Amino acid sequence: MSDNNGDRRSYGSGGGADRRRTGGESRGGQGGGPRGGSGGRGSDRPRSSERQAGGDRRSDGPPRRRGGEGSFGPPPRDGGAHAERRAPRPEEPDLPDEVQAGELDPAVRRDLLSLDKANANAVARHLVMASKLIDDDPRLALAHARAARQRAGRVAVVRETAGITAYHAGEWAEALSELRAARRMAGGPGLLAVMADCERGLGRPERAIELGRSEEARALKGDEATELRIVVAGARMDLGQFDQAVVSLQTPDLDASKSGPTAARLFYAYADALVAAGRVEEGLKWFLNSAAADHDGDTDAEDRVAELSGDQ
Repeated sequence: MSDNNGDRRSYGSGGGADRRRTGGESRGGQGGGPRGGSGGRGSDRPRSSERQAGGDRRSDGPPRRRGGEGSFGPPPRDGGAHAERRAPRPEEPDLPDEVQAGELDPAVRRDLLSLDKANANAVARHLVMASKLIDDDPRLALAHARAARQRAGRVAVVRETAGITAYHAGEWAEALSELRAARRMAGGPGLLAVMADCERGLGRPERAIELGRSEEARALKGDEATELRIVVAGARMDLGQFDQAVVSLQTPDLDASKSGPTAARLFYAYADALVAAGRVEEGLKWFLNSAAADHDGDTDAEDRVAELSGDQ
């Protein structure tokens, strides 16, 4: 397990659970390290394509099912053929009785129909627990995601959830492996920003930059493209390439009239890169823009403004 994830949040369960390392956490011209805070206070991971652990599906649709279809519902009470399969496996974390498969997103539940009934229920409940715990106890959330993967390793959304949860827990190599597996199964660009950020966490910013130049990256639009751009800028910061980081963020989306989480973090990343490049006055301006766009308090832009302006 990586030991450098103490001050970040993570990807996955909606707005509050997206752990990001996007952008550089520069102070006095120093580039941001892994999961550095382009957006500060927990906004240092990409939100594009976020999905709750076991949550939203990509627009490219669920993976093709294999085997016979199962169904969800209460496990049989007769202690028959499925009793052993229903029982928790020794290496799995406990599942509270109140956690039900029905809490899982319906699209994800449909992806589990290739499993037998009892196994599908267990997998779904582990995914629900991963989602519930991902903010407050990412290590336990990862234990549940791993249990789901052990039971349903051929289901793309399970591998994707395992990857996202590992990312939250700072297990960069595991996260990268799981997300690559999910992409092979389901196709599509996958979570390129998260994968690139994992490369940064593994000390390979050059590979993060390569992902940003890939054909799949060029096909991204909207927030997904912005998130990857922020991660790539962070990788540039890791390498001390501050001017290149500034240039990489200069897109039409860098519009001070915009607001919302993605805009706030883009402005923050740009401000951070400007300060690192020695353009402090411009950086202060964009920290102010970030603070104005950040209605949810996801960034520490106001603190950076106070720091740079000398205000207490």
